This record gives sequence, structure tokens and C-alpha cells, in this order.
Amino acid sequence: MAESPLHVTDTELAVLRTMWQRGTVTVREIAEDLYPSCSASDVATIHSLLKRLEAKGAVRRDRATHPHCFEAAVTESEVAGHKLEALADQLSGGSLAPFILHLLNSRKLSQAEADEIRTMLESYKPKKR
Repeated sequence: MAESPLHVTDTELAVLRTMWQRGTVTVREIAEDLYPSCSASDVATIHSLLKRLEAKGAVRRDRATHPHCFEAAVTESEVAGHKLEALADQLSGGSLAPFILHLLNSRKLSQAEADEIRTMLESYKPKKR
């Protein structure tokens, strides 16, 4: 069974971030973004990461170009949502309330942010599962 395209390692996430920022990119462009003194082994590492991401369905490769170009097939929001849900499951047994309360209590919210959160909660309708 193939891994979910949303389940990515931290290193794969760094590769995806480059794509989200730059759009369609080559292996070398990603390697140069992530490794300031880009070497042949760095390019090989990025190539391996892209193969894994492609197998998961997280990136698309354009084989018609030379060198091949890659683009993200998942959005930053989709990956972030998946990672946040997994973290909530891991830290609070899937309950979002303690997770959200901790975040709210550990950060300084502006009044505008607090109002925005209050409005979202007031209009929230649980999804049927």
C-alpha cells in the first residue's frame, strides 16, 4: 500500500517548501536552494527525495522537459493539516481542545486574532463522519 502523499518527512517537507515558493523546479534548483555549496551528492540526495515524493503522489514530474521539472501535487495547507491532525492524535489522544488551548495559552494573541478565532468557533459546524 502506497504511503499517503500528505505523510512527509521533515526533509521531504523542505523539498516541498521550495516547490510551493518557486513553483515548477528542477532537481538542481532544489538542491541549490537547500544546500548553499551544492555538490553532486546533494543533487543525488534531492533526486532520491523526489523519487520518494513522486511515489507517494506528492509531486508531479514533467518528463517532456530536459532536465525533468517537478511541481508539488499537494498544497501546503493539505500537508500542514495532516501534520497538525497527527500531532493532535499523538499529544492529546485526538482531542483538539487541549491542543488548541495550549497553543492559545502559550502565545500572545492580538485582539483581532482572538476576535477572528471567536467568530470561527461561533460559526463552526461539526462535520458528519
